[in-house]
Amino acid sequence: MAQEVVNPEEQVVLGEEIGKVRLITLNRPRQLNVISSKVVSLLADFLEKWEKDENAELILIKGAGRAFSAGGDLKMFYDGRTSKDSCLEVVYRMYWLCYHIHTYMKTQVALVRGISMGGGASFVVPMKFSVVTEKTVFATPEASIGFHTDCSFSYILSHLPGHLGEYLALTGARLNGKELVVAGLATHFVPSEKLPELEKHLISLNSGDEKAVKSAIEEFSMDVQLDEESVLNKLSIIDECFSKDTVVDIIKSFEAEATKEGNGWIGAILKGLKRSSPTGLKITLKSIREGRKQTIAECLKKEFRITMNILRTAISADVYEGIRALTIDKDNAPKWDHQLGTKWMMKKWTLYFSHSKRIWSSKFLEKKTADEAEVEAVIFGVHRALDAGFVDIQLESDWLILVNHVQNKTVPNLYFGTRIQQPLLVS
Repeated sequence: MAQEVVNPEEQVVLGEEIGKVRLITLNRPRQLNVISSKVVSLLADFLEKWEKDENAELILIKGAGRAFSAGGDLKMFYDGRTSKDSCLEVVYRMYWLCYHIHTYMKTQVALVRGISMGGGASFVVPMKFSVVTEKTVFATPEASIGFHTDCSFSYILSHLPGHLGEYLALTGARLNGKELVVAGLATHFVPSEKLPELEKHLISLNSGDEKAVKSAIEEFSMDVQLDEESVLNKLSIIDECFSKDTVVDIIKSFEAEATKEGNGWIGAILKGLKRSSPTGLKITLKSIREGRKQTIAECLKKEFRITMNILRTAISADVYEGIRALTIDKDNAPKWDHQLGTKWMMKKWTLYFSHSKRIWSSKFLEKKTADEAEVEAVIFGVHRALDAGFVDIQLESDWLILVNHVQNKTVPNLYFGTRIQQPLLVS
């Protein structure tokens, strides 16, 4: 597994039991509460334990410092780039945790002040109640660094009105607290100075009754009104541009809109879109579009396959170049693999759901050119159907690695799509 730099004495996640209330604090404030493998493991342990605890009724989660969570620990992925599947376990754990949160059986409240991005936002949006403030900043910027919109956001964003989901996923555009409530990505807006008082009130409530919790939050919450310049007032333009079939057509349509009077807001967003990884954008668009037809479990299975193929650089090493430019060298000058990006045309997702036993080989990777169907098959993972009902894994080695982790009790003995524990069997 990829090594991460964590102070052994540092408690990266705090879990408090107060009567019938359980309080989780993401506790890496100097790192903006980024999500490491240890964070994922501790969160999963707390949530599973408290879901089974009859005395636990209400789960609160917040971030220490000025951020809720800035998302995944990119350096952890970068450091593991030279070791085969070094991040397989943490990716599996994270997506299982996302599924667990979406299907959690007890009342959850996220108290969100500051940055909530990428994987960090996956601890916010699915909650029964998500409370945001004027300091909350949301974004899903993964495509810009050669990755894809994951952690269940191919499901969440695809179910937003119109084509707002494509816009947020492709541009990484930021939403503030008011916009999150209007978009349906948060439930309540509370001024930041009242958030500590709300937390105390919820703890004193000592109940997980949804009506009581909602009423308690509403004592502190405010009705929201969008600022005139909010992007949510531009939905007609977004729907017109981001409904196009391909990334190339989306950009062309957006460029055309940018020339019209009153559309000066498009310029900066368009510039960022053009600087993003072509491959990351195309993967993300396809994943969001398919998310509209998928369940949450199906989206997470899909995201798992895509993530592992991206980290394996099956088609492109853009993700590591993107991380290098953003967080390692910090030169903000990534050199993308434009050749592969421009050749990849978005077609029907047929190979993705097939039960073909074809496994991509080193012979394929040695080819200097590949047709579109071959590229699509590799990056999205032509997979084998596994009788055990586990996530659809592309390679036999994946399955054996995960079975080994389960036997050593380093990952939960569960699989997406069900809450029933049962042994995993090798087919």
